[in-house]
Amino acid sequence: MRIATWNINSVRMRMDLLLRLIDEAQPDVICLQETKVVDTDFPMAPLAEKGYVHAHIHGMKSYNGVAILSKLPFASRDVQHWCGKQDCRHVFAELPGGIELHSVYIPAGGDIPDPEQNDKFAHKLQFVDEMTEWWTTRRSPDRRMVMVGDLNIAPLENDVWSHKELLKIVSHTPVEVAKLTAMQASIGWVDALRHFVPPTEKLYTWWSYRAKDWAASDRGRRLDHIWVTPPLKDALTGHRVLREARGWEPKPSDHVPVMVDLAV
Repeated sequence: MRIATWNINSVRMRMDLLLRLIDEAQPDVICLQETKVVDTDFPMAPLAEKGYVHAHIHGMKSYNGVAILSKLPFASRDVQHWCGKQDCRHVFAELPGGIELHSVYIPAGGDIPDPEQNDKFAHKLQFVDEMTEWWTTRRSPDRRMVMVGDLNIAPLENDVWSHKELLKIVSHTPVEVAKLTAMQASIGWVDALRHFVPPTEKLYTWWSYRAKDWAASDRGRRLDHIWVTPPLKDALTGHRVLREARGWEPKPSDHVPVMVDLAV
């Protein structure tokens, strides 16, 4: 089973790029974040033609939105809300083999890393705290689960282009890293990308639009993640970060797709 995740930054604007991903990588399941479209306007027809006839979508106009698109049927599907909001950030579904797949979009958190001064940052921290408690109280470490998505936190020193320069930048601050690390530890999540790529190596999934030449400056961050629970660790057989997709024309997302293969 090949699972891909991508913050596509508007599925309608980048449908051609999504179809390119499908043709080049042939994932069995695709999870999207920032679809930015209400469910009734989600462009399913070209995806169904490619075999993605099973869809669990949860979107809103212009902002957020998450989806699971699958060639494989769902045994069940659900939506989870956080922080008293219904802002379309978390869907999950059960795939064949009893694998529960979560597509998540954690809030970005604004620019000021102070919850007292910045409500967006406070929301982000609360979001992660609530998720951590939910995994602990509602899910078991022995459950076969995969969580993917734009978690908007780069936790390791080599998940950013400069650990020192980004310590006070939202996405790599110590408080965010501590909370994400606690969430990972909550039920023993395995960081699937770092299962293949040692923490000593740089690994990015996002490059800012602000860079004139993103590839040359290479000031990236690893904001997009795939985690699996312990029962699936030994099923991990491969991974891929489509760095080249950051340069796909005509209008690339600032995130690139990431994938894992599971022998299940």
